Amino acid sequence: MTEWVVVGVGVVLCFFGIGSVHLAIMASGFGLGWLLADLFGASGWTTLLVAAGSALILELLVALVFKVARFVVGMVAGSLIGAKLYSVSAGADRTIVLAAVVVIATALVFGFLADKFRERVLLWATAIGGAGLILSAIGLIWPDSLGFLRHPTPGGEQALSTALWVALAAAGWLTQRRLFPKALNLRRARDDEDRRERVQDA
Repeated sequence: MTEWVVVGVGVVLCFFGIGSVHLAIMASGFGLGWLLADLFGASGWTTLLVAAGSALILELLVALVFKVARFVVGMVAGSLIGAKLYSVSAGADRTIVLAAVVVIATALVFGFLADKFRERVLLWATAIGGAGLILSAIGLIWPDSLGFLRHPTPGGEQALSTALWVALAAAGWLTQRRLFPKALNLRRARDDEDRRERVQDA
């Protein structure tokens, strides 16, 4: 039951994340809390409580420092990507220290990129993070047939899990670009390009 909630949050983040900063923050925070709790073996309801607490804490943090909202969203979505990246690449050898290094490094990279390049990076971060969350939850729902989506073993499972992650993230990226061109300033960019072409033709 709790896994379906996580799938729903992942879908929101992957396909609708750029539509609202607050939505992206809460979904990313929820996903990060759930992935980290799940990574270290917490039970279903505990992971859900950790996830909900993470979402609430991050939303309150951004409400206090809204001027750095893009940086925070980029950092949280980057943390989610880092946690999934660690989950996919670590295999059976999991250590808290290495997980923390991967998660923090990815978080900082996405935070700084989101602050500099704004919505374009947030689009990628929410699509990739949401896709990873969806696949992890699906792996938990059907552990016998799709458990490799959650914790793949090195080799074929790792390659397939990564390929599915990339494909789902690309689908989320394309969907968000079509749904939210105004948030991404795509219309303005197209209008500017059309205007330049008319000037050149004249």
